[in-house]
Amino acid sequence: MIAVIQRVSQATLQIDNALQASIQQGFVVLLGIHVEDTPEDVAYLAGKIAGLRIFSDEEGKMNLDLQAIQGELLLVSQFTLYAATRKGNRPSFLESARPEQAIPLYELMIKTLSDKLGQSIQTGVFGADMQINLTNDGPVTIIIDSKNP
Repeated sequence: MIAVIQRVSQATLQIDNALQASIQQGFVVLLGIHVEDTPEDVAYLAGKIAGLRIFSDEEGKMNLDLQAIQGELLLVSQFTLYAATRKGNRPSFLESARPEQAIPLYELMIKTLSDKLGQSIQTGVFGADMQINLTNDGPVTIIIDSKNP
């Protein structure tokens, strides 16, 4: 499981020109689910995301986590994170989990992050064509792979 975490000052997600989700300061997390992922991958990544200290403290050092700044989180499933591009120019997505496997893990991630953060989180819609507008703060972007702890 791969998470691309962007520290943002704001973000919105639209589907068919309708607002689906909106957050202020916090994280936009793009989540790729691999064919070999399990609930253990969810637990590992949720813990890392919830505890990630990439917000500035009073001394300007990255030392605060999402809860410390009362930040929000937008979680978006993104199967393209497992694109294989070695052969040719058309990516293959064979390593991305199929919906029947990925949806339960995505829903488990939503619940686990909500529980760890003590708040509900905003989400995209699994499999939908989504438009995400965000302001990356920093810019700060962190990639965490559960298979490479």
